[in-house]
Amino acid sequence: MADRTAPNCHLRLEWVYGYRGHQCRNNLYYTAAKEIVYFVAGVGVVYNTREHKQKFYLGHNDDIISLALHPERVLVATGQVGKEPYICVWDSYTVQTVSILKDVHTHGVACLAFDLEGQCLVSVGLDSKNTICVWDWRRGKVLAAAPGHTDRIFDISWDLYQPSKLVSCGVKHIKFWSLCGNALTPKRGVFGKTGDLQTILCLACAKDEVTYSGALNGDIYVWKGINLMRTVQGAHGSGIFSMNVCEEGFATGGRDGCVRLWDLNFKPITVIDLRETDQGYKVARGENSRGLSVRSVCWRGDHILVGTQDSEIFEVVVHDRNKPFLIMQGHCEGELWALAVHPTKPLAMTGSDDRSVRIWSLIDHALIARCNMEEPIRCAAVSTDGIHLALGMKDGSFTVLRVRDMTEVVHIKDRKEAIHELKYSPDGAHLAVGSNDNSVDIYGVVQRYKKVGECIGSHSFITHMDWSTDSKYLQTNDGSGRRFFYRMPSGKEVTNREELKLVQWASWTCVLGPEVNGIWPKYSDINDINSVDANFNNQVLVTADDYGLVKLLRYPCIKKGAKSKKYLGHSAHITNARWSHDYQWVITIGGADHSVFQWKFVPERKSKEAAMHIAPQETLADSNSEESDSDQSDVPEMDSEIEQETQLTYRRQVYKEDLPQLKEQCKEKHRATAMKKRERPPGSGVKLHFIHGYRGYDCRSNLFYTQTGEIVYHVAAIGVVYNRQQNTQRFYMGHDDDILCLAIHPLKDFVATGQVGRDSSIHIWDTETLKPISVLRGFHQLGVCALDFSADGKRLASVGLDDNHTIVLWDWRKGEKLSAMRGSKDKIFVVKINPYLPDKLITAGVKHMKFWHKAGGGLIGRKGNMGKTETMMCAVYGWSEEMVFSGTCTGDICIWRDMFLMKTVKAHDGPVFSVHALEKGFVTGGKDGIVALWDDTFERCLKTYAIKRAVLAPGSKGLLLEDNPSIRAISLGHGHILVGTKNGEILEVDKSGPITLLVQGHMEGEVWGLATHPHLPLCATVSDDKTLRIWDLSPSHCMLAVRKLRKGGRCCCFSPDGKALAVGLNDGSFLIVNADTLEDLVSFHHRKDIISDIRFSPGAGKYLAVASGDTFVDIYNVMSSKRVGVCKGCLNYITHLDWDKRGKLLQVNTGAKEQFFFEAPRGKRQTIPATEVEKIDWSTWTCVLGTSVEGIWPLISEVTEVTAACLSNDRKVLATGDDLGYVKLFRYPVKGKYAKFKRYVAHSTHVTNVRWTHDDSLLVTVGGGDTCLMIWAHEPEGHREIKQCDSEESDIESEDDGGYDSDVTRENEINYTIKALSTNMRPMTGVKPHLQLKEPSVDERQGVVRGSRPPVSRALPQPEKLQTNNVGKKKRPIEDLVLDLVFGYRGNDCRNNVHYLNEGAEIIYHTASVGIVLNLTTFCQSFYVEHSDDILCLTINQHPKFPNVVATGQVGDTGDMSATSPSIHLWDAMTKQTLSVLRCFHSGGVCSVSFSATGKLLLSVGLDPEHTVTIWKWQEGAKVASRIGHTQRIFVAEFRPDSDTHFVSVGIKHVRFWTLAGRALLSKKGVLSSIEDARMQTMLSVAFGANNLTFTGTISGDVCVWKEHILVRIVAKAHTGPVFTMYTTLRDGLIVTGGKERPSKEGGALKLWDQELKRCRAFRLETGQVIDCVRSVCRGKGKILVGTRNAEIIEVGEKNAACNILVNGHMDGPIWGLGTHPSRDVFLSAAEDGTVRLWDIPEKKMLNKVNLGHPARTISYSPEGDMVAIGMKNGEFIILLVASLKIWGKKRDRRSPIQDIRFSPNSRFLAVGSTESAVDFYDLTLGPQLNRINCCRDIPSFVMQMDFSADSAYVQISTGAYKRLVYEVPSGKQVTEQIHIDRITWATWTSVLGDEVVGIWSRNTDKADVTCACVSHSGLNIVTGDDFGMVKLFDFPCPEKFAKHKRFLGHSAHLTNVRFINGDRFVVSAGGDDRSLFVWRCVHAPH
Repeated sequence: MADRTAPNCHLRLEWVYGYRGHQCRNNLYYTAAKEIVYFVAGVGVVYNTREHKQKFYLGHNDDIISLALHPERVLVATGQVGKEPYICVWDSYTVQTVSILKDVHTHGVACLAFDLEGQCLVSVGLDSKNTICVWDWRRGKVLAAAPGHTDRIFDISWDLYQPSKLVSCGVKHIKFWSLCGNALTPKRGVFGKTGDLQTILCLACAKDEVTYSGALNGDIYVWKGINLMRTVQGAHGSGIFSMNVCEEGFATGGRDGCVRLWDLNFKPITVIDLRETDQGYKVARGENSRGLSVRSVCWRGDHILVGTQDSEIFEVVVHDRNKPFLIMQGHCEGELWALAVHPTKPLAMTGSDDRSVRIWSLIDHALIARCNMEEPIRCAAVSTDGIHLALGMKDGSFTVLRVRDMTEVVHIKDRKEAIHELKYSPDGAHLAVGSNDNSVDIYGVVQRYKKVGECIGSHSFITHMDWSTDSKYLQTNDGSGRRFFYRMPSGKEVTNREELKLVQWASWTCVLGPEVNGIWPKYSDINDINSVDANFNNQVLVTADDYGLVKLLRYPCIKKGAKSKKYLGHSAHITNARWSHDYQWVITIGGADHSVFQWKFVPERKSKEAAMHIAPQETLADSNSEESDSDQSDVPEMDSEIEQETQLTYRRQVYKEDLPQLKEQCKEKHRATAMKKRERPPGSGVKLHFIHGYRGYDCRSNLFYTQTGEIVYHVAAIGVVYNRQQNTQRFYMGHDDDILCLAIHPLKDFVATGQVGRDSSIHIWDTETLKPISVLRGFHQLGVCALDFSADGKRLASVGLDDNHTIVLWDWRKGEKLSAMRGSKDKIFVVKINPYLPDKLITAGVKHMKFWHKAGGGLIGRKGNMGKTETMMCAVYGWSEEMVFSGTCTGDICIWRDMFLMKTVKAHDGPVFSVHALEKGFVTGGKDGIVALWDDTFERCLKTYAIKRAVLAPGSKGLLLEDNPSIRAISLGHGHILVGTKNGEILEVDKSGPITLLVQGHMEGEVWGLATHPHLPLCATVSDDKTLRIWDLSPSHCMLAVRKLRKGGRCCCFSPDGKALAVGLNDGSFLIVNADTLEDLVSFHHRKDIISDIRFSPGAGKYLAVASGDTFVDIYNVMSSKRVGVCKGCLNYITHLDWDKRGKLLQVNTGAKEQFFFEAPRGKRQTIPATEVEKIDWSTWTCVLGTSVEGIWPLISEVTEVTAACLSNDRKVLATGDDLGYVKLFRYPVKGKYAKFKRYVAHSTHVTNVRWTHDDSLLVTVGGGDTCLMIWAHEPEGHREIKQCDSEESDIESEDDGGYDSDVTRENEINYTIKALSTNMRPMTGVKPHLQLKEPSVDERQGVVRGSRPPVSRALPQPEKLQTNNVGKKKRPIEDLVLDLVFGYRGNDCRNNVHYLNEGAEIIYHTASVGIVLNLTTFCQSFYVEHSDDILCLTINQHPKFPNVVATGQVGDTGDMSATSPSIHLWDAMTKQTLSVLRCFHSGGVCSVSFSATGKLLLSVGLDPEHTVTIWKWQEGAKVASRIGHTQRIFVAEFRPDSDTHFVSVGIKHVRFWTLAGRALLSKKGVLSSIEDARMQTMLSVAFGANNLTFTGTISGDVCVWKEHILVRIVAKAHTGPVFTMYTTLRDGLIVTGGKERPSKEGGALKLWDQELKRCRAFRLETGQVIDCVRSVCRGKGKILVGTRNAEIIEVGEKNAACNILVNGHMDGPIWGLGTHPSRDVFLSAAEDGTVRLWDIPEKKMLNKVNLGHPARTISYSPEGDMVAIGMKNGEFIILLVASLKIWGKKRDRRSPIQDIRFSPNSRFLAVGSTESAVDFYDLTLGPQLNRINCCRDIPSFVMQMDFSADSAYVQISTGAYKRLVYEVPSGKQVTEQIHIDRITWATWTSVLGDEVVGIWSRNTDKADVTCACVSHSGLNIVTGDDFGMVKLFDFPCPEKFAKHKRFLGHSAHLTNVRFINGDRFVVSAGGDDRSLFVWRCVHAPH
């Protein structure tokens, strides 16, 4: 009985007792079919109450914890826990999966909700960020994701009345989300004063933005918008766990056990109190029970479903609501361990840690009895007569009950530790009780359970016990994995095993013993199997383990690792499994999921037919029961070839993808050498011409005819298209590592190839143009090993080489992953998409064949049923959708129908490697070298072709190495059969029989040896495949001769006359053969180790030098065939040899990078200085060491070796080959480190050898692992058509600095941080006002209650705080501020951000975080204010389909997709509607945006360290592709105006030409080498011309002109300074450029050019600046719009060159000074840029500006408005007369900045406050000489703001130490009495300090400050500005902390000043970082 196969019978899940009520909510619903859907453990249950039937959904592999019902109520979504949890959407009717959503969440999926239409699903994860994710669930695609909250989220719901709105709630929060684009933006609910901030457990949305939510304290919170509107108090006694909405209203369920119904307006309808149900067991709910707690409610019509914490489901009929029905019960929370089955009836007994014991009827599927005990129950047993039930308890006691009425018989406590197992003896006389005290006690049943014996000897707790049939023996297992036997009833241990030989056991529940060896895996000693039970009748065994698996095995199973059938369902550990008394059922119980599963046992079926008609349920259950993997008894031996192939891993030490990072790391080390001049790259280049080789040794079905009859295949990293008429090849060179598979599109014009790589890519390319159409990346690790197109050509399936062999289904044109799934643990050889149903596919491979269908983002697979598992090598679909034919490793063809094997046909001897379907029939090829044609049913073989030398046609391009080579690929077409062999040959078989050999290469094994003939176009190669071959390099490209060797070889060499050929072999021998016939001339065997290089001496070829791996070079005399010398002294194996011209000197390189010289022929070692070596005339140069080649070693030489080199015969070009597969050309001699080079990728792994032909016309290279011989045509220097250059330029970016310009440097170095992180602008010290402890005032010290009037003599009223100037009118407070005007434009560090709209009627630009649209006729501005932080870039969509669509990108923090992430807003410039928001991963911010030609795609560039480039479908918010852009800053990236796939990026020493292929971005660096001495400069701007021309503007003022990616000319000095901006007019192709230039007669900073950039016209900007710096240009009808660095926007007429300045602004900030006119609506601003400007609000423009020559800090009008005082940064102040702008007086008494300057209200005094902690007073009546009359002393820090009192007698000063001081004027004495200060009336109030304004300081100002304030003229309001860029409006005074306010956003960080205009009509705020002035209109409260 050593059968290790799985049993043929199986289990089917029939019933699950229980419902998951603990830790889950809202998980119980009615489906459309009135069934009930819920979940238990890992199973979704659909329960039909009327028929009392259950259906099960088994698609999960761990606990389900969340469930949502689709609005149509048929589909269900469930989410699970686990490391990689997924969501399944399934049909509740068929219980089949519809979609799988995966790869986003970790830990688990806590909540789910469908939207109203059912199109979108939202899920919440259990990860630390509680990620919220919105899915298009049918496609399995993520639409948006965002961090949800820092704490747990309990419920989420779509607002069913507003599209794209969601609400989530949880621990102490509720959030209202809006979905726009890919951005989920939250607003926190404001609890305010209406209710306490607390945990919200559930919610439901209603009309009109009303949301109802259930809180932890039992209240219902009602929200309107984001504000708490009201609360319904005491709706429940404690937490409300569930809320359900239906047509009639709302149902809520709480922890208090009540369900309440409410109408649609949330008025109460009724209460249902479930605590009062008479349904059974509330009496029995022991004191331990928490009482009933409702976790889920569902209200439909007149039925209500209620799920409770204790796993019960009630159904309540509304009109009969005091009679709830209990329709499902299960154990409550707590581990469930005890299980017993009744000996004669279909009953099961369970007992749990919830202290209840329950009896279940297996026929009625119902609970029939329940009883509560005192203690948790751990085990149970029923006596043989079925009368007694014994229960073992956790406290060491056991109780016996009568089964009939559950009354107690006896309760005994003999032990302290838990009782884990007890069993009655078969004769019913004894009860054995096993405890965790390591012993078993035996009790006599009839003696009222008196203890009669004790079994000791175990050293661990007892786990299992079994009695013998005669009740004389007991066997036990313990926790340490030992097995004991005892005599009964005494309990003596049996030591003599002989007496046990004949013992028969009554039951087998032990996990140890020979009979159950097979339950354990072969090599493990783990004890994770908790329970076993044998069914002796059917000879099967059921086991239950810690992983939630129920397994069925044969009994007995003696050999370890037996096969089993597995069943999932329980989520975590299963504690027990038992057969029912009649073996009809298996009962299993789960520990943590405390559920009881009942499985139906289905014995072996007799007929195959029955198998065909399994109910869908069963196949599903069975599909999860995959056969376990151990070898079978009858496994055929593994074929050697397949064995080899399964071993291949394709892992690389270094992947090409890693090179950029490695280079970066190495760069640091090499900064020093980088300063030296590096050798230029060579002038000449090479081009791949022909490849000898085809990859057949480990790939299959990779050879096809194209549409045009060419042949496409692959070798190394190259896709080859071979024309057999002309014997030429063309190459697809897009891959950078080995291609492993190739599939052809049904139309035979496109090919897909998959490669090796860390993140390996698949390229789909056109066989005609050899251009990539799409590149698919991001899903396969290590490599892609199989591909297949669907019959309609739209989809592509791929299989990866990762451990799970992931299968991905792609929409390849879009580059979208449609579905993915782990394929199999074993290697997959082939994938095929069903030609009739593209949602189905098959995979075949090692020991499996699987049938898959797509489900949303996942695939569901089932193993083919084939009895014994065979390895499948190939498979195809047949003539109908269910027929599949697969070839096995034993030579059979298996014929499948659906998943069932119908029959097998013997087709070949040895494996069938390829099978191909024809219109009528099939063709197969196998290892036996035979091609067979079959009819369409594989009934008969129509014809066979044997591949033999005898039938080789005369036109063949080579020779067959052996007859009947193993066939790996077959393809038909054009009247021929195309065959690829394992030996690397491609043959064409004519239907009539003759065979033509087309291409061949070496077989498997590394190729190292290579030699070119001294005067003929021939070369020889020798390889580890034990062959020596001669190749013709002339156009006939064929193999001329081949000879098999007894050993592989590594080197060969022609003699100087070309007649002899020397070959070094791997065993230390070498031979010399005749070069024509390849027959032996001589052979020697003197060494043990490999011969690594062999060389004839030059001239007559007298000597032969032979280098070996054992460190010696032997020198032989060729004529005498004797060894004449040995070169000794090397320490390591020898790698290279070269002779000098005279044949006297040998140069040797070793593996330890040593260079030696030896004299020939004796071999004496010479030491030669480096300078001399260069002078020696070497006959050949193939060495890689020495000063003349030091530049060939790359930066990253730690990971790569240069393996080979060869100098051309004209000594100009050195070719090298290295370990990364690069062939490089250098200019010889290569002195100095890191020379520049040209590099070519074609070989995949290491290039082992390179050689020039005798006339330098060809370069020949061989690859190691890729077995290729590649021939490259050498193109000398003169020969230069600008063609697709295959070479890539050198490793290190050019060190020449890219040029310098201050503006560029500033733009590059600016650090953008988000406003929320801004810190103090002023260097403040001390304690913030809201944290200062108040000193009690005099009144308080005297005990007067503050607020009552102070006892002042004469009892005058307290004076006004502030003198108000509109006393007559009724004063009205200000309610709101509306942005009216913005003076400013962000030009100094942003570019290309001014555009025309509406045919030039309006312009659009931005400053701070506001997008501004300016109407040029009315000069009115309108604003887009949705950005949360500074805008950095702006572009408009030029496509007529999207008029006025604007994209703006902003600053952001990290790219974690939260609200502070950088984002791009797309909006309508006219309506200011947001169309889409794209949250991006560009941490730092978005610095460039550009629309594609169709307007549908948007390109963005980030400021993150990688400078990522991303392409979006902006309407959907979907990211199409993203790629690292450049190591340094990219300034601009723009789409070509005629393209949706091509764009160009420019930046610091960078220009790249990009192509979007599907989802991948491919790029080429600009190639400069075509123009002498061109160097890579920093590129700043880009424009486009026809015929693929690109223009880039540089930092030096030149413009580079590129054709494709090659530089063709330079327009020198297009501007004298950097060319910052270029604009391509789509209408006529003219190009506008803008740069930095001094205005002169000829030139200006603005130029208009023709389409070719040959002629131009310059414009002068009349700005009066010394240097004009243009940052943005745009061209409309006859006008050019210019934005400058100095914040002006100017319109220039093309005809008359007239300039019209449209927008003015300060060019440098901060703007510190603001002065408002006492009576007119004008104001002054003074800024860091040294200008004072006068702005007119009604006119909306700048009236005047004065250049002061120094940065200004503060400005103030005199009370009459006739004078202006200005304080400067250098300590000087100036007084101007307003009328004439003449200076009235100036003075400099201080050396540091003046911070505030004020006229006294009586115009007499001037107060000047400075950073020197001083305020100086000047008397203006004394005339303009301005002598200081006094100053205030003892000011603790610098002065911030000053205010005079209304009577000019006092001044108040706010200081940098957060202290406010009052001084007398003009004496300068400090006033300290608070009572005195309180009586002062102030003329103005601009202080941020003082008790009256404590309320303006907010809680989160720990790092930042309130910087400025101003009280309105009416004295009722105060506005403030702060470091976060917020303007806030408060009531004045506001002495209470954290006063209420309104906030207004728009400014960047750091507001510097804020002022009311006279009459309180406007507020002006001045920006620090944004250099902008915002004018806000005041909205007054109505009278």
